[in-house]
Amino acid sequence: MTTHIDAKVLRRLEELGITLPQAAAPVAAYVPAVLVGGLLHVSGQLPFREGQVVTGRLGDDVDLAAGQAAARLCGLMLLAQVQAAVGLDRVERVVKLGVFINSAADFTRQPEVANGASELMQDVFGEAGRHARAAVGVPALPRGAAVEVDAVFAVRS
Repeated sequence: MTTHIDAKVLRRLEELGITLPQAAAPVAAYVPAVLVGGLLHVSGQLPFREGQVVTGRLGDDVDLAAGQAAARLCGLMLLAQVQAAVGLDRVERVVKLGVFINSAADFTRQPEVANGASELMQDVFGEAGRHARAAVGVPALPRGAAVEVDAVFAVRS
């Protein structure tokens, strides 16, 4: 069954025109992912485009569409980390996303920004991609990133 699921996920990525990026190495004292009790906890991922972090603040110099695109890039990096850690074939369900948005004080559309990552998970995994989520505005993120997303995935052994 694992091979069937792997083929299904890889086929779906191909249908969506998605090539996963290289999983990013940690930039500090942590590991990219930890598997405990059937749950894969993936550390926060930044949005990379052509090797550079997408920076800026929503409500100041980043608009909603660009924020959603940055969240989607974070989602792609999450998938790359899952593939590197255990393989996408082992994902049973996306359990939760934590989406942190570098936001101006008066910016309140964090849920719509987070949809960039959420919709990617649903596109890739179908019903198993529907998840719990937090979308939080913050005053700053590492490396000046516009968005950061972490995740928990249920995985089969």
